[in-house]
Amino acid sequence: MTRRILLIGVVLTLALGGGYAALRGVGVDLWSQFTGPQSAAAQSKTKGKGKAAVSVDVARAVKKTVPVRIDLLGNVTPIAAVAVKPRIDSEITGVHFRDGAIVRRGDMLFTLDNRAIDAQIRQTEGTLSGARAQLDQALRDVERYDALVAKNATTVVTLNNAKTQVNIFTAAVESNTAQLELLRVQRDYTFIRAPITGRVSMANVKVGNFARQADPIPLATIIQVAPVYVTFALPQRNLPELRQAIGNETATIQAIVPGDGRKASGQVTMVENTVDAATGTVPVRATIPNVDELLWPGTLVQVRLIFREEEAVVVPSTAVQVAQTGPFVFVIRNGAATVQPIKIARVLDGETVIESGLEGGEIIVTEGQLRLTNGSRVLPRESSTGS
Repeated sequence: MTRRILLIGVVLTLALGGGYAALRGVGVDLWSQFTGPQSAAAQSKTKGKGKAAVSVDVARAVKKTVPVRIDLLGNVTPIAAVAVKPRIDSEITGVHFRDGAIVRRGDMLFTLDNRAIDAQIRQTEGTLSGARAQLDQALRDVERYDALVAKNATTVVTLNNAKTQVNIFTAAVESNTAQLELLRVQRDYTFIRAPITGRVSMANVKVGNFARQADPIPLATIIQVAPVYVTFALPQRNLPELRQAIGNETATIQAIVPGDGRKASGQVTMVENTVDAATGTVPVRATIPNVDELLWPGTLVQVRLIFREEEAVVVPSTAVQVAQTGPFVFVIRNGAATVQPIKIARVLDGETVIESGLEGGEIIVTEGQLRLTNGSRVLPRESSTGS
């Protein structure tokens, strides 16, 4: 009995001792998490210091003058286009231009058969000469009868009849003169000249064809190629900014032909007087000198409408990252990468214009951001895209 009681006492002592040890271990762990030198934040910081530096590409945020612009699509349209058509019906006797060539205003394009008109001109000239001779005779008769009436040698009726003949022959002279002028104008129509300077199309008819005024197809078409219009649709939200730029005389455009690196510059010269309610856009037209004929009528071009220029901070677009809280960049300070939230104004040719968040001069990461966290040690190297 005594031995059994002793065995039970030993078991209870061991159980109580194990429980105390377990409770003491838990208490030590909890205490160390809140008060000990190896807290969670300290451990994380210690681990960060122990990591190797990450090699990244860097560039400098630069403050410079940048354009305030918008990119749109536009069409090249000619200022003037003329369909060359005959004013009289006649046979084509000559074509005096090369297809697709530049023609100047007044250059001869076509000649038409004018032999019939020449004959009518000669006939009318003869009739006019006869009418003038009769008028001269009637004027002499009036002068003679007037003297005879003064001497009572003839009647007043005879004098009045002579004056009537003068009026008749005067009308005949005027009528034949007008007919002669009309025929000469029609003869000029047989020489078809370029009404404007521009590039002519191919001739739709050749020598020997009969040209008619009623033909729907013109003999040729001339399009003015310098200067030209570039027409595009501007969103109505940008209209106030454009009107202000026009008032300041800073509204310019650059027209870029797809596949061609050259740019043609011009000025905004017209804004339509109403906004299209269906599309929410307003047609805008710019005039471009186009001396080198870079822009071809009918071409679809990229339009860069520049409202003005202003000072702003610019970084390479590869430096900008996006998180749930918004865009940010990694700024290098004291050998570590720090997250810097930014606000983007716009993107221009691979560069991002910063509205706020950077002052200019900061060293930012442009490549290698995926391996970084806030506070990571970095080994920077100059980026080829750096400004």
